[in-house]
Amino acid sequence: MGFAIYEKKTVRDIDVNGKKVLVRVDFNVPLTSDCRIADDTRISAAVPTVKYLRDRGAILILISHLGRPNGEVDPRFSLRPCANRFAQILGSDVGFCTECIGDVPKKMIKKMHPGDVLVLENLRFHIEEEQNDPKFAAQLAELADIYVDDAFGAAHRYHASMEAVPKLIPAVSGLLVEKELVIMGKALSNPDRPFVAIMGGAKVTDKIGVVHNLLEIVDTLMIGGGIGHTFLAAQGYDMGKSRVNSANIEWAKELLKKPNAKKLMLPVDLVVAEAFDENSPTRIVDIDQVPTGWMALDIGPRTIEKYKKIISEAKTIVWNGPMGVFEMEPFANGTREIAIAVAKSNGVSIIGGGDSVAAVEKMGVSYRVNHISTGGGSTLEFLEGKDLPAIKVLNDLD
Repeated sequence: MGFAIYEKKTVRDIDVNGKKVLVRVDFNVPLTSDCRIADDTRISAAVPTVKYLRDRGAILILISHLGRPNGEVDPRFSLRPCANRFAQILGSDVGFCTECIGDVPKKMIKKMHPGDVLVLENLRFHIEEEQNDPKFAAQLAELADIYVDDAFGAAHRYHASMEAVPKLIPAVSGLLVEKELVIMGKALSNPDRPFVAIMGGAKVTDKIGVVHNLLEIVDTLMIGGGIGHTFLAAQGYDMGKSRVNSANIEWAKELLKKPNAKKLMLPVDLVVAEAFDENSPTRIVDIDQVPTGWMALDIGPRTIEKYKKIISEAKTIVWNGPMGVFEMEPFANGTREIAIAVAKSNGVSIIGGGDSVAAVEKMGVSYRVNHISTGGGSTLEFLEGKDLPAIKVLNDLD
């Protein structure tokens, strides 16, 4: 399928002076058990677009979802803490509105001046948001003159604020979305070679389309994590109690028969343990020597060295998903070594997916990666070659 190339207008292509600008940001931050902000990366990511628009005289109205309140008003998922944190990061006042549609936000917006910033309450307090309801979208659209999409993490969703609103008023991308499209779209549609992809993680089903698409494009696709276990099981190896997605073994068998399967690199050795426990006894074994009742929790040292050599020669690298259970130190080495190798590479490095991002941050090498995607599902669908509905509806470049 390849990668989609979007030629869309951005905030650089419009005059916002004195205009009311509805900015769809991604404040869907991870929360602690007591609903405090656990990580404000997504909030910080909105700053460049907001500053750009504010400096050019826009009246800024920020909208987002947070969590899954399922159409009910749930104080645990209020955006007020996000608005407060954004004000701290921005270094200026940020208003907050307890509603996102109707007379309450209209009255507040009417009192705003160029450069003012207002955050509206959680869009998902209204079930119509996830239903892509046209009436709800119209109520959002009437709040502003221009729509800006800066929420790449939700770009794969057919939701009212993402897909319906941009059809009603002039709609462009923000700087964050522009960066994602330029780096992931244009770079990957015509990559410098060798082009290497690294695919890990546990959820095989989510990665099937990605693996198919990448095999059409890359020079090498290295596999680890639960996906690797499934491929090894498909080759007939006894994986003990390792996490294997049995429903996808037939898919893996069929893929291994295809001519481009020669691009796949699978583990040759594994770190195994008696139990899913960081204090469990461990061994390093070849892929045909997994002890009965044991489970693979990381790639082994010979696999690491093979993968690192390929990475060192790559000119473009895409990584999605860890090589093992990196949250537990005895099983973190594979992910750590791959993270360091990607960071040291002279090629263009792109990392997508929450676990991969968490891994490079934990290993302290994120600053050496060229691009860390803010998308989760959006990044996967982009890598799969699918059109992103929220991007498709933005205004095209003339």
